[in-house]
Amino acid sequence: MQEKAWYRIDEEEKVPSPSLLIYPQRVKENIATMIRMTGGADKLRPHIKTHKMAEVVELQLKYGINKFKCATIAEAELLGTCKAPDVLLAMQPVGPNIKRFLDLMDRFPQTKFSTLVDHETSVKDIGSQAKERGLKATLYLDLNVGMDRTGIKPSEEALALYKMIHDHVALNPAGLHAYDGHIRNPDLVKQKEECDRVFESVTCMKTELKKSGLPVNEVIAGGSPSFPVHAKRQGVIASPGTTLLWDARYGESFSEMEFRVAAVLLTRVISKPAEGILCLDLGHKSVAPEMDFPRVRILGMESAEQIGQSEEHLVLRTKDAPDIPIGTVFYAIPMHICPTVAKYPAALTVEKGRITGSWKVAARDH
Repeated sequence: MQEKAWYRIDEEEKVPSPSLLIYPQRVKENIATMIRMTGGADKLRPHIKTHKMAEVVELQLKYGINKFKCATIAEAELLGTCKAPDVLLAMQPVGPNIKRFLDLMDRFPQTKFSTLVDHETSVKDIGSQAKERGLKATLYLDLNVGMDRTGIKPSEEALALYKMIHDHVALNPAGLHAYDGHIRNPDLVKQKEECDRVFESVTCMKTELKKSGLPVNEVIAGGSPSFPVHAKRQGVIASPGTTLLWDARYGESFSEMEFRVAAVLLTRVISKPAEGILCLDLGHKSVAPEMDFPRVRILGMESAEQIGQSEEHLVLRTKDAPDIPIGTVFYAIPMHICPTVAKYPAALTVEKGRITGSWKVAARDH
């Protein structure tokens, strides 16, 4: 008898489509792999933007991970609710979000909150509001190491900005943050060479700060693609996110990493509008659409060509169409899991082929 595929569920006819499925045992295995690769939970600050779920945070806490990273105030609030000891908001707060960030410090005193800055305007705004409220805000200097998305380039200007934080009565400089998301070389040897070359500027920045008598308590580096490189650095905290659930894009690009797909979409064939054409109920509202096709890897139908997508529909061309009835269930691994999870209010948990409950995607809103 053929063994059932790991992702298949019993009584799939009772599960509506599209649905997001989470496999807790695989999440646990990915957490254990992250810890093994770094040599200890204290060297990790995982990003929660991928899953946005209290249950995944709680699993990490049980494994001894106490430091976390997030991108939104809602995610930071979720971490505070979970009593995470140390939370970095890795998005420079501006406008009303400064007040919202400082409110977290009052609301969750058991959690140490910090955030990023890369400009003197932000330092002044956060510092003045913290001072007015009698708070001391902890800030990391966000370094631009080549991605040109956020951050300040390592320089004399960056040193002066860090000193501004240090000298402010209501601010505390915690260290440096460097995200190298532009480095995605699938060749791990070349990936390491590129990461090391980029990271030299961070090391030099840290050295210059210490020469100036300024404290650098922590250096946070990288995301999921560069995680294997930064995981081995002494004195560096790695901050992967996608590693917790993994996806088809990283699975194909970084096949040597030992992470397992822990999130799958259940979908159905809803129409056969023309010869050789199938339509699944997996539109823009159900899976991240920002990349070129393919948007998902359809298990058991990998050779099908994805040719069109709209809000509710994913259109495929396949020679197997005549043999696939309307209503057939397929399972699909998203190419990009992070924005896909946020499209669902909850994920159904699957253990040993059975639906065992659901985990709320608690921080899906801003």
